[in-house]
Amino acid sequence: MENVKIVENGVEARKEIDQFFREGYTKDEIYLLAHDNDRAEHLTDAMDINEVGIGEQGIFGAVANVFRSRGDELRSKLESLGLSAAAAAHCEEEMDHGKVIVVATKTA
Repeated sequence: MENVKIVENGVEARKEIDQFFREGYTKDEIYLLAHDNDRAEHLTDAMDINEVGIGEQGIFGAVANVFRSRGDELRSKLESLGLSAAAAAHCEEEMDHGKVIVVATKTA
């Protein structure tokens, strides 16, 4: 899971995002998730990176997330970025403890 970083805050997230840029990822290939939706939106906007949306989840996944708990929604988004169910569950548990997840994935 070298393309998944679990960090404490926005400062650490910025360092990891900059490292992904140095590794050749574009802003459209880097995603940030946090348990608090407002925090995730704020950090995503501030760092000018991509949000997990319909392109990554598909229309049915995006619609289904409307009816899911936040934890289920986050696990679904992580899986849509290529994480296994176990890795997504681990990341969601870390987010329960206030951590931020930064994921870089190459688009096809």
